[in-house]
Amino acid sequence: MKRLISALLLSPLIGVMAENIAAARFDTANLSAGGFDVHTAERFARLALACVKKEYPNKISHVLNSDADVAPPRKLTPAFYGCYDWHSSVHGHWLLVRLARTFPEASFAAQARDALRKSLTAENLKREAAYVGGEGRASFERPYGLAWLLQLCTELREWNDEQARQMSANLRPLEDAAVERLKAWLPKLSHPVRIGEHDQTAFGLGLMLDYAQSKDDAAFVKLVTDSAKKFFLADKNCPLSYEPSGEDFLSPCLGEADVVRRVLSSEEFAGWLKEFLPQIPALPPQSDRPTVEWLPIAVSPDPSDPKLAHLDGLNLSRAWMLEGITSALPPDDLRRTALSAATEEHRRAGLAAVTGKHYEGGHWLGSFAVYLTTRRGIQGKAH
Repeated sequence: MKRLISALLLSPLIGVMAENIAAARFDTANLSAGGFDVHTAERFARLALACVKKEYPNKISHVLNSDADVAPPRKLTPAFYGCYDWHSSVHGHWLLVRLARTFPEASFAAQARDALRKSLTAENLKREAAYVGGEGRASFERPYGLAWLLQLCTELREWNDEQARQMSANLRPLEDAAVERLKAWLPKLSHPVRIGEHDQTAFGLGLMLDYAQSKDDAAFVKLVTDSAKKFFLADKNCPLSYEPSGEDFLSPCLGEADVVRRVLSSEEFAGWLKEFLPQIPALPPQSDRPTVEWLPIAVSPDPSDPKLAHLDGLNLSRAWMLEGITSALPPDDLRRTALSAATEEHRRAGLAAVTGKHYEGGHWLGSFAVYLTTRRGIQGKAH
């Protein structure tokens, strides 16, 4: 373990797990520069451990068909009832899997495993699947929560661990229900949803595609890829200056670019991006000119407000989307300088906001921070 921690501190990008799959890579500079190490991982893990079984306060999206449907969250969705809402509970569990998998000897790992074991039982997940399939729930957590669920399934499937294999098997009924729901929905979706919150189509498609590629589900890969191309390939001149809206935690423009980079070649994407986001400056690699004014960071006016706290998460999601966009461009593309500078500005601002001081942000910002710092979206492309 000492060798692992030393490696994390010394190397900006290292493989931290030797498994049958491609090793994950992590940005491991110090935290002030937007990096990630075992001590930072513990802080994020504690945020998730504090909320995955915290039932109240709770904001449920629940269709009542009769008095029989009146029940507390732990009865309705017995695996994912904490962390304020269903989708936050799902990606809180993903966070625990991601970090336990990455740092198996860390002080939080045993607690993370225990929390996962108690939540992801076969019985709990059968009841979750039945709930999702209930009458009037066709749009439940679609696409955001279902896409995060597939991210959780991906993380467990890629983890070479006996407990993970059992939890993955337990999740199968809910996983199958989610995939069936999304496969039925996407062909009927006539227009993308271009907002900066949960219903955004682009973000959901990105997580779905990473899942489908990891699972080698060719039919789902094709459906998601074709959907992304249908919705976005003809787009030009995205109004980046209109962003952000006051409650955004996702960027409509960057979210679209981050999914399109997954479905085009590097050269094709570079040409598409020039038409779609002409605002990105093209600068020499060693340029002294300002490079971040084209995309200022967001500042939450009240981190204790559940909606206004979204802007803290926007900086984190922008950072990983900018990094994803950069990763798909040719090495000599002159926009990489401005993109990298904006990535670091948003990374610093976003990570500084993950304090846990206010539950309104603390119940979900850790997941966004871990998705960014462990480069899950970049890694996912390799699979």
